[in-house]
Amino acid sequence: MIQGDVFYLFYETKNSFTMQGDIGVAKSIDKGATWQQLGIALDEEWHLSYPYVFNYLGQVYMMPESSQKGELRLYRVTNFPLEWELDRVIMKKPLIDSFIIDHNGEYWLFGSEHSSFGTTNGRLEIWYSSSPLGPWKPHKKNPIYNTYRSFGARNGGRPFRYNGNLYRIGQDCGETYGRRVRIFKVEVLSRVDYKEVEVPFPFEESSKGRNAWNGARYHHLDVQQLKSGEWVGVMDGDRVPSGDSVHRFLLGCASVAAVSGLILFLGVLLGAVNCIIPLNWCADYSGKRSDTLIAWERANVFSSKLRRVFSRLNRVPSFLRSWIKPNTFAGRSVLTLIFALGVALSCTGVTFIYGGSGAEEPYSWKGQFSQFTLLTMTYDARLWNLKMFVNHYSRCASVKEILVVWNRGIPPKVSDLNSAVPVRIRVEDLNSLNNRFKVDPLIKTRAVLELDDDIMMPCDDVERGFMLWRQHPDRIVGFYPRYVDGSRLEYSGEKYARKNKGYNMILTGAAFMDSQVAFERYWSEQAKPGREVVDKYFNCEDVLMNFLYANASSSKTVEYVRPAWAIDTSKLSSAAISRDTNVHYKIRSECLRKFSDMYGSMSGRRWEFDSRKDRWDV
Repeated sequence: MIQGDVFYLFYETKNSFTMQGDIGVAKSIDKGATWQQLGIALDEEWHLSYPYVFNYLGQVYMMPESSQKGELRLYRVTNFPLEWELDRVIMKKPLIDSFIIDHNGEYWLFGSEHSSFGTTNGRLEIWYSSSPLGPWKPHKKNPIYNTYRSFGARNGGRPFRYNGNLYRIGQDCGETYGRRVRIFKVEVLSRVDYKEVEVPFPFEESSKGRNAWNGARYHHLDVQQLKSGEWVGVMDGDRVPSGDSVHRFLLGCASVAAVSGLILFLGVLLGAVNCIIPLNWCADYSGKRSDTLIAWERANVFSSKLRRVFSRLNRVPSFLRSWIKPNTFAGRSVLTLIFALGVALSCTGVTFIYGGSGAEEPYSWKGQFSQFTLLTMTYDARLWNLKMFVNHYSRCASVKEILVVWNRGIPPKVSDLNSAVPVRIRVEDLNSLNNRFKVDPLIKTRAVLELDDDIMMPCDDVERGFMLWRQHPDRIVGFYPRYVDGSRLEYSGEKYARKNKGYNMILTGAAFMDSQVAFERYWSEQAKPGREVVDKYFNCEDVLMNFLYANASSSKTVEYVRPAWAIDTSKLSSAAISRDTNVHYKIRSECLRKFSDMYGSMSGRRWEFDSRKDRWDV
């Protein structure tokens, strides 16, 4: 709802303990860029959702879905936006996702009745009245729709007018509840007839899967036109399909049950389980039985057959142990296979029950989300690596675009890369590591993640690094720390930094930075001698960037984020740039000495690990 320049958003919010829906409200004073949560506007003893808010004769009304109560209720505001009172019960029907629209001098109520099992999402009914307060009369052709749930019969948001035409928003519930929205142009709406036709909805779905805010479904859209003529829209989204948590829990329980069965079977093979059925249930048992049990057995023919079955079951362990002997190669192989299968099923069960939906979501900073450009530099011999790189990282939630700096050879076509985001290939004339930091006016984001194409890490680590960079955009934030001793000036790996309990450099092969500040600094006249060193050794561009940052500020210029895991895929091929570590480190040590003479020493700069509250720098 829009009042002046303030947007009010009414929405369903669920109690985390009872899972009952209430109606919450938030407001925005900057056209939806930021939102302030105001609280709960409506809380009843039953589930509420789909709040339809409208004005009538100077009063503000809300018509939420309350099908659990079995009624369609209308509330009137007493103190906007948080205090409401029941005005009337519009209809004694369990209607879901209902709205009221004024059209051709009459009011029309659209809704789906929840009482019809199996047809709810494919059913639509209409009522009409001279007032939104009723009384309501059913449309002559009710139900307007009573068909398959994917056809968009169930309402998916507020109807709207555009160029004089009325449009209805419907839900496609074919794959799952609320999979997507569909738009319908209403051609005829009268007391005796209703016709609508679907129109194209130019909404591009994300290919990021569950890492996208609407990767699994989006089922509600509210669009309104401002007094200025601009349009504004609000859409919901979900990363998982309806019922996904129950589905995962059942699969997890099934895996745990299968593990239990394997443990029992393994016990039988190893002799830990000798008899499945108690001996006194078996036909050949000669132990003492009570007179009552013997009389019952004689009176029941079925019991003797059951005892014979149990007796045969008891022979199974002996048979299995004679068939699979643990002291033979074949026996050990079977036992190893069973053990491995049990471990796999255990991991699967734990993942399904406790592992969440599998989505690697972005982290907010001050209630806001943002995006960054992923930049990598490569050449023709590493094309296979690039394909894997793009396929993985393009599906990270905050990646807006991937920029490939192509240094040598014939570049691939963009269509050769399986990407969920746009990919741009910038072909360079000169094979130089300096190209990595070239000023590029086509980069649309302030944040750039410089990432070598042979580094693979989880999207969650990338998202954590991005959130930390947004807190410190004036720093290099990355995943590979180094420590440069001002007196020693010998390049060493992360182990040396850990030994000295601190770092003062972050390798830009996996680091966030400000694209404008960093690149302009790197291509400044001051950095020209350093770039010449980089071209001479075909190395050290990341070391130079760290010196330039340190030279520009006396405060902290780097931040470390420890990844959960990272794999160097270049080690799987012969395309590694720095395969000889000793030669690589020797060249970098020479660079340290030259850059120290040019831009000053790193002496006195050292920041400790595990110094932040987030514990991401341990």
